[in-house]
Amino acid sequence: MARSRLPLIVSVVLNVFLLGCLAGGAVWIYMHTPLPGGSLQAAAQELPPAERDAFREVLRTVRQENHQTILEGQQARRDAAELLKQPTVDAAALSAALERARTADVAVRTKVEQRIAEFAAASSPGVRLLLAEGLVRHLPPPKKSP
Repeated sequence: MARSRLPLIVSVVLNVFLLGCLAGGAVWIYMHTPLPGGSLQAAAQELPPAERDAFREVLRTVRQENHQTILEGQQARRDAAELLKQPTVDAAALSAALERARTADVAVRTKVEQRIAEFAAASSPGVRLLLAEGLVRHLPPPKKSP
């Protein structure tokens, strides 16, 4: 009788383990999915397919044109991380590395936003409305002045 229960027990344990894995995976996916809205890049998800493809091409072009600046920002963050790992932190060097990263990030973001503005200016009113709605979708309502 004990032998006939062994496969049942193994099956139950395995099924509980698999259910735990599925639940954990679902939670991980949910927690790591960015919320749409809040930026013009996220707002573009609502565009019709042709406009969305054109928008993505604009972003791809900007990233290619600014590839070196992106790499410089990444290297600056790596440098900052290495400085943080040292037994004694060189605050001046850390600040300089973070400044280089910030400067690169701002430069790339500025160029991306300029291209998005150009894309929006050349788009139809309907496309601009979709971008506008997506931009504010997840923002809290404005506070009323007293």
